[in-house]
Order: sequence, then structure tokens, then C-alpha cells
Amino acid sequence: MDLASIRIITHDVDRLARFYETVTGTVATRPAPVFAEIRTTSGTLAVASTATVAMLGDQAPKPASNNTIVIEFLVTDVDAEFARLENELDDIVLEPTTMPWGNRSTLFRDPDGNLVNLFSRPSL
Repeated sequence: MDLASIRIITHDVDRLARFYETVTGTVATRPAPVFAEIRTTSGTLAVASTATVAMLGDQAPKPASNNTIVIEFLVTDVDAEFARLENELDDIVLEPTTMPWGNRSTLFRDPDGNLVNLFSRPSL
């Protein structure tokens, strides 16, 4: 079994897809107006409209209400990425910091409030 993607349900696919295009430097694939995919070499982040889960009724995911998942991207230089993105970020949670386990991380929220972590592993 292979993990295909993580999908974020949102009220505004265009806004969230643009945000992740900026973060990753990758242009989203848009097979339909209600769906976008940011494909990286190690996985896919999908962004989809509430219309894609409407058939789930009351059990459908609710946009902008997640407080349990951190979307993580492994980068080469956290400080350089933070400097590149800082002016685009509305909610910086943690400026570049070396974590107790050695990773260097910066955390911020996407436009829907989902937590995003850009991190690099320590050199060995």
C-alpha cells in the first residue's frame, strides 16, 4: 500500500492552491475547478472544495477547523525558505528554531489555519 496524498478540504480552492504553490515553488495540477494537487517527489498535497465531499453529509470534513494535523515539508535550508516566504505569511507560529531533537523548523498557518512545518534534519 502506498500513501497517495493528503487532502485539505476548503471553501476556497484557488486561494489555498496559490498558497501552497508559493510555499513549495510547484505549480498545482488542476484536473477540475474543485480540485488541485501539489505534486512533489515524495508525495502529493491535494486541495479540494467542499463539493468533493458533499455526499458525506454531516460526516464531511469541515474546512478551516483542523487542530490535529501538521503538514510538513522537508527543505534544505529552513532559514532561506523562511526569508523567501516571510512576507507572504499571515500567521507565523515559530520563526526558524533548532528543536531539541536537532531538526531546524519554522511553523506557520495556511490561509485556512492548518499548521505547516518547514524543517531540515541535522547534518551528520
